[in-house]
Amino acid sequence: MVSAGERSAGGRRELTYAVLLCLVGAGLALWAATRIWSVELTARPAPLPPVRDTHSGAGLLPWLPALALVTVAGGGAVLATRGRLRRVLGALLGVLALAVAAGGGYGLVVDVEGSVSRQWPALCLLGGLLAAVGGFWTASRGGGWPAMGARYERPARTAREAASAPAGASEPSAPMAGRRTTEAWDALDRGEDPTAD
Repeated sequence: MVSAGERSAGGRRELTYAVLLCLVGAGLALWAATRIWSVELTARPAPLPPVRDTHSGAGLLPWLPALALVTVAGGGAVLATRGRLRRVLGALLGVLALAVAAGGGYGLVVDVEGSVSRQWPALCLLGGLLAAVGGFWTASRGGGWPAMGARYERPARTAREAASAPAGASEPSAPMAGRRTTEAWDALDRGEDPTAD
């Protein structure tokens, strides 16, 4: 029988791997999309040197770095979501990452003039596939992974607490209850402790 602590540790581990796959894959694709994928030399009459025209992945496919950047942001958003929303986000990340991988694949097979560098489109393809694995893993298993803590969220008031609270009081029994904030600052200016009764 698996304990709740072991299940939580396993979920955290899976969450970490999925987020890292998304971030590293999309980051690699983004970096590869900004590198020079082809160089075209255009001859000019002597004694002028040839014109060197470079094309990056972003120049050939303008949408590629944008999709890679959205995939990086979505990888970080996996941490802030939970349940069904996390699974939907994972599916969306998987589809976006497959589009990034398709852009890298297109860079491998496209016929452009001049010298073509195939390692950058291949890295873009690899990064897109890594991010797609992380996204689809999140879509399939992410619903049960742990979410961000609610330590700093305001606790919800129950119906009984709301009914028993006097009208106009925001906190049950705090020393500053009912006093305006400016009065507290004025008390500090006079050298008094505004929290003392």
